[in-house]
This record gives sequence, structure tokens and C-alpha cells, in this order.
Amino acid sequence: MLTLRKSLGQHFLKDENVARKVVSALIECHFTCLLEIGPGAGALTKYLISIPNIHFKAVEFDEEKINYLLANFPQLNQKLIHQDFLQIEKPFEDKFAVVGNFPYNISTEILFKIIDWKNDIECVVGMFQKEVARRISAKQGNKIYGITSVLTQAFFDVEYLFEVNENSFAPPPKVKSAVIRLKPREKLLPMKTEEDFFRLVKTAFNQRRKILRNAVHDLFDPEVLAREIFNKRAEQLSVEDFSALSFQMRP
Repeated sequence: MLTLRKSLGQHFLKDENVARKVVSALIECHFTCLLEIGPGAGALTKYLISIPNIHFKAVEFDEEKINYLLANFPQLNQKLIHQDFLQIEKPFEDKFAVVGNFPYNISTEILFKIIDWKNDIECVVGMFQKEVARRISAKQGNKIYGITSVLTQAFFDVEYLFEVNENSFAPPPKVKSAVIRLKPREKLLPMKTEEDFFRLVKTAFNQRRKILRNAVHDLFDPEVLAREIFNKRAEQLSVEDFSALSFQMRP
């Protein structure tokens, strides 16, 4: 009997149908290296290690789960990284895919680390809290469209795949879950610099109730701020709008 560690956001997936759907969504992508985040009791792992011709690794922080996985899946020897995912270095020299039932308490931090690794990511299939998944995939004009939406969609095409009932987990979480898939954008968005783009997006949404002119006035010269687009609020701008505006920012 494995110990549930609430501090690590652990809820073990027990629904085999859901596990198979996650893996099916993953293998539609092209990859040769694969990292699983938070394998826990191995609900996904047992399918992932059967994918032919890939280099597989899994990162797990909980020592009890490490010992359980090694006891039940001996083929994981030398393939487990016993660390906090947020602290690890890039796990492969080559490009790789990422999959996992992500711990909900750090799922946004996991996403931002994946964005940091964007040039090496071929595909991501992740289980998130439903509201987080909806936020990541939200489009302009939606009230939940925000920083996470724009920064993710600037680099990845986001697919909201399916929702997962609480009873698919042991113990059931208090929230519903959803699985999304990220694939790198075929055409990268032009932006002044990533640093400027990130600063613009975060500044705009940190005061999202204000029109853009008032929210980001410190980032632009007055003649630029006079443009019509600055009469809008941040949630009304597309990812492409933000990237284009980054070129107009003050040096």
C-alpha cells in the first residue's frame, strides 16, 4: 500500500482506459526520447516502457515511489531520476517528448519549465486540473485567457483533448482533470526578444481590467500608445498582437 503524499499533490490514476487514451495521444507524436514526470505508482509507466525504439526516463521526487517502481518494473533500472522535476537539468541531449499526470500543485511551474526547454520539446501530453487546462488552451476574448495562455501558445499549438472524472483517481481529487497536448508551432512568432515579449504579456495581464494604454504605459513611447489597439484590454489581444507589439517597446 503506497503512501499518499498530499504535499506533493499525489492522486494515483487507476482508470486503465484513461491511461491508454493518454498514451495513444502521445504516440501520435514523433519522438525518440521520452520523459515522464511523476510516474507515481506506474499507471502510465507500464504502457510507456512498452513503446518500441525510444529512450525512456522518468523523474520522481518521492523515494517510496522510486522503490515501488524499481520493484515492480525492473526495466526502469538506470532510467529513474530521483529529483524534483523543477530542479533537474535537461534529461536528454537530443529533442524529447514529455508526458505525465502532473502534480496539480506545481503544474503551472512544470509548464513554464517546459516552455524554457521549448527548443528541445517535440510533444507534450499532460494531465492538468481542468481549470488550468482550460486556461492554457483559452483563446483571446475569453475571461480565462491570460499569461499562461499567451506564453504557451506563443511557442506551441495547444489541443484540449479530453476531460477525466475524479473517480478515475485514487483518492479522487476535489477537482476535475483534463488532458492537453502541446506541439511546437510550425512557424515561430517573430518577437523583439523573448524577454521583451514575456515582460509585455505579464505587465498587460497583471492589470487586466485596465485598458492596455494604462496597463503598459511605462513600456511604450506616447506616440505608440496613441494607436487604436491600446484602447483594448489585454484579453482582447491575440498572441500575434502581443508579438507584434513587442517590436514597438522602448529599448
